[in-house]
Amino acid sequence: MVIIFAVIAPKPHVGTHQSYKTMRKNLLIISAILLAAFAAMIVSSCNNAIQQKRMITVSILPQKFMLEKIVGDKFVISCMLNEGNNPEAYEPSMTHLMNIEHSVAYFCIGYIGFEYAIIDKAHANNPDLKIYNNSDGIETIQGTHFSPEGKHDEADPHLWTSVRNAMTISKNMLDAVIELDPDNAKTYTANFNNFKAELETLDAEIKAKLAAKQGSAFLVWHPSLSYFAQDYGLKQVSLEYEGKEIPIDKLKQNIDAARESKATVLFVQQEFDSRQAETIGNELGVKMIKINPMGYEWESELTKIADAIANN
Repeated sequence: MVIIFAVIAPKPHVGTHQSYKTMRKNLLIISAILLAAFAAMIVSSCNNAIQQKRMITVSILPQKFMLEKIVGDKFVISCMLNEGNNPEAYEPSMTHLMNIEHSVAYFCIGYIGFEYAIIDKAHANNPDLKIYNNSDGIETIQGTHFSPEGKHDEADPHLWTSVRNAMTISKNMLDAVIELDPDNAKTYTANFNNFKAELETLDAEIKAKLAAKQGSAFLVWHPSLSYFAQDYGLKQVSLEYEGKEIPIDKLKQNIDAARESKATVLFVQQEFDSRQAETIGNELGVKMIKINPMGYEWESELTKIADAIANN
């Protein structure tokens, strides 16, 4: 909207030139003040509109991708873990904690260590905060991860690397946002149905690509693809040793196990991988491929992983 302020002054009479100039100057000043006031009103209105759009905080970028498919622009989605951060060494910044404090809800994935550490803080700063576990109803895989105490009975947290799990995660998200914003339930349900159709297509495409690879193995440094392997009848061979660098006496043992698996591809991640991954990859003569299952481009990453296994 554009508003034009016109300054109209009467035609001066003879002998009144000075008073006319003064009047004109005053009118210009008044017009400038009115224009500034109008601009301030517009800015204030825009700021209020932004502030009225409620925020939901999620733990990881794949959640952000899925949730935005459902809510569109009706919520602002804040993410705790930024691109490239290691979730096992992550500590939330003040900005992230402030985002939770100003959120109406926090969507956790359920088994990531830093989530447990921040939930109490989040509730203390925002007692009205609603917390939803997006992984409700998913059967976890045990024994792929070590706890900080060295126990090998932790639930594998990488549930989102399964397209089928993503259907459950997104359905849990749908139920949560309808509870938070029932007035837009029809919109959210329609968006979810569209996304579910995309997921079903993606699952069918990956299944077809990997049909000939049933029972075969692939190598990873950090065991982040357990659910992906389970979905498509593959074997994941992790080279990481208890979440740390491999001791020298274990290095040869891991190389022998990897060679025995007959795997031809090794997936590495910037968040976890060490120089030992490259050493083992060179020793085995396998193709090393960088992946980012923690990234926002979730669908593209799963397709990339499937293509790498299918074509190597």
